[in-house]
Amino acid sequence: MTNAIASAKRIAFQGEPGAYANLAAREAVPHAAAIPQPSFEGAIEAVRSGDCDLCVIPVENSLIGRIADIHHLLPDSGLHIVGEHFLPIRHQLLGLKMAMLDGVTDVYSQLPALAQCRNVIRDRKLKEHHWYDTAGSAKHIAELNDPKAAAIASTLAGEIYGLKVLAADVEDEHHNATRFLIMSKSEAMPKNEGKVVTTLIFQVKNAPASLYKAIGCFATAGINITKLESYQLGGSFNATQFYADIQGHPDAPNVHQALEELRFQTAKMAVMGVYPASPFREDMP
Repeated sequence: MTNAIASAKRIAFQGEPGAYANLAAREAVPHAAAIPQPSFEGAIEAVRSGDCDLCVIPVENSLIGRIADIHHLLPDSGLHIVGEHFLPIRHQLLGLKMAMLDGVTDVYSQLPALAQCRNVIRDRKLKEHHWYDTAGSAKHIAELNDPKAAAIASTLAGEIYGLKVLAADVEDEHHNATRFLIMSKSEAMPKNEGKVVTTLIFQVKNAPASLYKAIGCFATAGINITKLESYQLGGSFNATQFYADIQGHPDAPNVHQALEELRFQTAKMAVMGVYPASPFREDMP
């Protein structure tokens, strides 16, 4: 655990109380108060303004891939990645205290959550209602006060809004997990020991073999790239930016050499964070 995480008192997350990001914040930084924000931009701004010490931002899910828009926000956030947290996603079918599973006809949740629970929705012939947030759907069920309506959300959402679990762990795939980045306004580079992740962004030059040359920097140095994603900048098909996670610390000679070479081979390069690798990586399939 870095000093930035150990000393944090408030951590911002996007969503209603009880959202999976709320659960991630509580697990990753249990000593800090988790503060809800209406948007990812709001969570980032809470840290920039000093209202919160950290924010926890989802970047990818094992089933649906990267979280939309996040990679566009990170480079301009002015924040540093100081940690990561993997949260196994366990969807619960939640209803009112007096509700019975066989009596449920309608289900509310965020679209990705509904898509991850197709089996229970199909088997029980439930009518889907798209909601803005999983925890928000649980809140809505509590306010709706209809025993025929249920929400797909976390156990924490059920506890907060006084709902009971009608069916537990209804996700279709039990290896479903979301990776969150923990971000701070101050950089907190760990020592060059143990397993470390370095996250960086770079823009390739608009020239033949530019990506080949950029990636070759890591191949030559024997560095493993665990994540590489591209996205266009400003709607242009000529300006491509890459987000990459690599194994290793910038102080390690081979990583230092690769980053220096990458700076030469690219139009722009910046390190977004250096942080301890989560133990969850060892258990991933």
